[in-house]
Amino acid sequence: MGGNILAKQFRYYGSVRISALYVIQVRALCEEDRELILRTMERCRTDCIEKPLSRLFMKVGRFVSSYPIWFFIIPMLISAGLGAGFYFLKEANDIEDQFTPVNGPAKQERSFIKDNFPYNMSMFSSQRLYTEGTFASLIITLTNKENILTKEAFEEIIALNKQIQEISVNDGGKTSTFLNLCARAYGQCDPNAIFKIINNNASNIVNTKIKFPQHNANGQIFFLGTTVGGVNVDASGFLQSAQAIRLYYYLEEDTETQAKATLWLEAFLSFSANLSVQNTTISHFTSLSRQQEMDRNTDDVIPLFSITYFLAITFSITSCMRLDNVRNKVWVASFGVISAGMAVLSSFGMLLYIGVPFSMTVSNAPFLILGIGVDDMFIMIASWQQTNVQDDVRDRMAHTYKEAAISITITTLTDVLAFYIGTMTGFRSVQSFCLYTGTAILFCYFYNITFFSAFMTLNGKREKSNRHWLTCRKVPKEHSAEFSKGYNICCTGGAYDKNTGAEEIQPINFFFKKYYGPFLTNSFTKVFVVLLYAGFLGVSIYGCFQIKEGIDLSNLAPDGSYVADYYHDEKTYFTKYGPNVMVAVKEKFPYWNNTERARLKKTLEKFDNLTFIDSSLFLSWLDYFVTYAGLIGVDISNESDFNANLPLILQSTYFQQDVNLTNGASRFFIQTVNITDAIAEKNMLNALRATAEEESTNNVALLVYHPAFIYYDQYAVVVENTVQNIIIATVAMLVISLLLIPSPICSLWVTFAIASIIVGVAGFMALWDVNLDSISMINLIICIGFSVDFSAHISYAFVSSSKSSANEKAVEALFALGYPIVQGAISTILGVVVLSASSSYIFRTFFKIMFLVITFGMVHGIMFIPVFMTFFGCCNKPGKVNNDGGQQVDPTNEQRNRTIAIYDNMGYKDNGFGEITFPPVSKIGNLSANAHYADDLHKRPMQETFHPDPDCY
Repeated sequence: MGGNILAKQFRYYGSVRISALYVIQVRALCEEDRELILRTMERCRTDCIEKPLSRLFMKVGRFVSSYPIWFFIIPMLISAGLGAGFYFLKEANDIEDQFTPVNGPAKQERSFIKDNFPYNMSMFSSQRLYTEGTFASLIITLTNKENILTKEAFEEIIALNKQIQEISVNDGGKTSTFLNLCARAYGQCDPNAIFKIINNNASNIVNTKIKFPQHNANGQIFFLGTTVGGVNVDASGFLQSAQAIRLYYYLEEDTETQAKATLWLEAFLSFSANLSVQNTTISHFTSLSRQQEMDRNTDDVIPLFSITYFLAITFSITSCMRLDNVRNKVWVASFGVISAGMAVLSSFGMLLYIGVPFSMTVSNAPFLILGIGVDDMFIMIASWQQTNVQDDVRDRMAHTYKEAAISITITTLTDVLAFYIGTMTGFRSVQSFCLYTGTAILFCYFYNITFFSAFMTLNGKREKSNRHWLTCRKVPKEHSAEFSKGYNICCTGGAYDKNTGAEEIQPINFFFKKYYGPFLTNSFTKVFVVLLYAGFLGVSIYGCFQIKEGIDLSNLAPDGSYVADYYHDEKTYFTKYGPNVMVAVKEKFPYWNNTERARLKKTLEKFDNLTFIDSSLFLSWLDYFVTYAGLIGVDISNESDFNANLPLILQSTYFQQDVNLTNGASRFFIQTVNITDAIAEKNMLNALRATAEEESTNNVALLVYHPAFIYYDQYAVVVENTVQNIIIATVAMLVISLLLIPSPICSLWVTFAIASIIVGVAGFMALWDVNLDSISMINLIICIGFSVDFSAHISYAFVSSSKSSANEKAVEALFALGYPIVQGAISTILGVVVLSASSSYIFRTFFKIMFLVITFGMVHGIMFIPVFMTFFGCCNKPGKVNNDGGQQVDPTNEQRNRTIAIYDNMGYKDNGFGEITFPPVSKIGNLSANAHYADDLHKRPMQETFHPDPDCY
């Protein structure tokens, strides 16, 4: 017993401390042995915070186990009370609010456009909208993908157009059709250009020569770049063939008709979903579609959570099941999962009570919390199994807290800190997820050290009285010939290791100690591990250079959604012409001055000269005004004449919306081309803003804007936010590790693990077709916390080992925590694996990155970190110099074993609270082999317990 206790003193988490038992032992040993052990125990003393925390947790464990009923019931009442907050659940799933930067530049640009160029509802122009507008749209292609510019095809298209215009809705007893609700220009519904060109006659599509992308008909210019797709043109630019036609149906946006417009769009969706056509394929979309389909994602994930909970309970019970009918941990595992569920209920309910927005991304959190809670449970159970089964239950819980609570505290602090740092990001979806998840982890920790520990105490009392795990009836400890074989198997239990006093070692732990640990520390295996890590790092770095930024809006809809079909057709046929961008002059400008006007023109030409701008499609109110004034002989060379004639000339044109007569602001339009992917979008946005900023500094104050820029803004901040959060969180993790892990070198190893795993996840996620966006940013924040979890556990165990060599330390660390780490990894993967079957990109992305995080974290924890630490020999420093100048030599294994053997025979018992219980004097007197030690003890006053000098502790 004494040898085991001394070994445990070496193994306790934290630095190797001079225990109360050690003080007594050193006093009894000869001076040589005393000096050897002193040198062993005094190394690596960096436990100024960890040590008092260990004592505190021992007291907490003893207190909780003294009143288990209260700590079992009160958390359940708290959880039930806070869970009532779900009554206030209301999802905040607005796409723009949740998935675009909170303070994105485009939102400020939009405010300027909105204030200076308000809508003119009598002269509707989709080009001049500062939002996407209220609209419905169809993309029509032939089933055989042939030329759609035929009479037969257009007869069907015109008939379809008529059906859509006749869709009616009833609101308040009044029936309205599209013709009643449409956005109007010149008193008529805004027309689809292609119908206007052919005068709504299908025969004219063959007879009319149509110029692409801009056609002039009856003095009116029509832009066809977004209407006709998949085109072929002749040398003169006239259409020869096309594969797709897109139709738009814009509705008024005033408050009076908004409700009716929404009803009409919903009726349009219903009509389009049930549309049956013979020769054409039709995809449809409305301004409501993206949001509606986004809201459907949550419905998809709700049934998956029940499956996850079942998997978590099944795995936990299976992995904690024991053949021993007394030591079986089935109920402990079950209540560990319940504890995690209570954490989700309490944290979410509390935040809903105080009105924290519940983004759809938060729906991922319960899957994650379940894994974290079960992981902590496994650590607690592993520590409990190492305590002496003969001790009082309160003593066992105190030791369990002492060994496990610090480790769990480190991982909780790092996880919570990582998530709370994530709230600093500029995306509300990330802020919401991090706040909910961080708070849930805190509750998970609270319930682990109260509710779950209380149940462990109750279960421990059952084990103490040797009661059956299912029937709770007392059973015999030993098999007996008096009973049948079946009875002995089912109705006996309570076995334990007679040498250590702890529960019997499980086969999987034995595997880590006898096979995996020695194999991993073999020299040849180490070489292989180093080469494997080099390959892992090389592939990861390569993947990092393949990362694509930004979220594809089509991914926000579930698989199989009609939205995905529409986006597919749009990318297939309408990528030639991108956003029609506004270039706004932000202040008054002397447009009447020829010199200044030439300077402005030269400035605007810098935009036209960009490679992705079609200069032939530049649209300018000023060019029109100057040309028209010249035709009618109006002098505009001075300010008064210019300002007097401007409203008169522009009043009957769309251009009247492009000039603010009050403050002099105006806008022009440039047409982008070949914006085919996220990289092109990012480069376009950066180039336009850089040009505007340069000209604002040197010439004229400008800004650029298009409604799509609201979403493109993520490119400007997603990388910056991600790197910022990772750096801040990693530094915070290093500080926590330095404070709580009693070895600065090993704290650096934890930081190394964070960096290594982040690089690995970032690289492999790019190779797995996952973009860097607000959703994957969440997972990279998670990556920080989980990479600490695995590496901290194993590093903590490594530096706490009493073994003399680095290889032995690694084997013992794997023996103590290898299986709990594997359990935690598998449980977390099981917590998210069902998300791989989700039809939502958001949830599938969460699974992919969590799978990478957990897999890489586990591999680092049980392979890379143990091997690398053996190279540097943490806490394995050379001996110090004696007072006489000689080199001290660390105690050998033989000397250690001799010391342990002596006190094993002497029968000392450490109760774990700084007190040494003496063996009976008669037993000491009978130890003839150690008579001189016994005599030494008899010379001291004897008492039941001894409180050692705290200065020696």
